[in-house]
Amino acid sequence: MPDTTTSTRPSVPSGGASRRTRSRRRVVAGCIGATAAAVLGTTLVGAATAGVQAGPGAARAWTPPADTIVEVTGDAANGFSIRRFDGSTLHPPTDSEAAAECSEYDTEVQVAVCNAEVETWYRDLADLQVALRWARYDAGRGPGHRLHS
Repeated sequence: MPDTTTSTRPSVPSGGASRRTRSRRRVVAGCIGATAAAVLGTTLVGAATAGVQAGPGAARAWTPPADTIVEVTGDAANGFSIRRFDGSTLHPPTDSEAAAECSEYDTEVQVAVCNAEVETWYRDLADLQVALRWARYDAGRGPGHRLHS
């Protein structure tokens, strides 16, 4: 494992970003995109299954895509775990690990942007946990219930 106390990054002109910085941006942007897709997917899953009858005689009408998020556990401080329908899992870094990564950016603006993206990512994961709990509760109420009585 390389020594993390010394910087091995090449010198970068003030207007450019290092290859490592651009790579981190892509990773963070991918995480944010995945979170947005997961929240949208959870909403669509709830809407698509709202009219499906449950019970022993009901035919299985729909199977979610393999990458559908089915469970989010944990928290930012201790780390999240994301489980998908196909059984795969994703374990984003804890908030302290993400903060350490963000602090390695070249400028204060890049550090601030990275920190904002990480905070958004963790906020969205916590929101997704609540949405999944609601979807499970709502699905357990059975057909014929109304969202707002």
